[in-house]
Amino acid sequence: MEEFTKTEKQFRKALAECREVFEKKLHDYGASWRILRPSSLTDQLFIKAMRIRTLEVKQQSLVGEGVLPEFLALVNYGLVGLIQLEQGYADSTDLTPADALALYDRHAEEALQLMLRKNHDYGEAWRGMRVSSYTDFILTKLQRVKEIEDLGGATIVSEGIASNYQDIINYAVFGIIKLSE
Repeated sequence: MEEFTKTEKQFRKALAECREVFEKKLHDYGASWRILRPSSLTDQLFIKAMRIRTLEVKQQSLVGEGVLPEFLALVNYGLVGLIQLEQGYADSTDLTPADALALYDRHAEEALQLMLRKNHDYGEAWRGMRVSSYTDFILTKLQRVKEIEDLGGATIVSEGIASNYQDIINYAVFGIIKLSE
């Protein structure tokens, strides 16, 4: 049980780091992301995940930023995706920073609680995985989201877009934890 407590602490620390970046960007840009339609958010997540994969394969960054900031961005855009699914997209910035942070915090806590339930059932399996596997799983989840979007959400057995976004957030947090150890 001690290992599960460690995981929750590490997870909360990683989420706090992501939230700090989110809050600073919220200050600088407001909730400008409110104009993003679901497909655009999926593409933004795809860009970030592909950059991680490219850096993992090429082992070199020409712009001087590594993988860690991209995992942070995946968490933040995943949470934005959950907010957008719930609120719908807007034609303007229609959330105050306080309202945006409240939504962010609620969805982050829901992702954490999902991770805790899954981590219990899977027995800390994520700790034995490679960071590159998190990247590949994230890209797989994004491909699934694209398929669901292309189907107009009419799925037969899929858990849906929100579940895939939550899994993306959780795999990205695992990447942050692993890279920080």
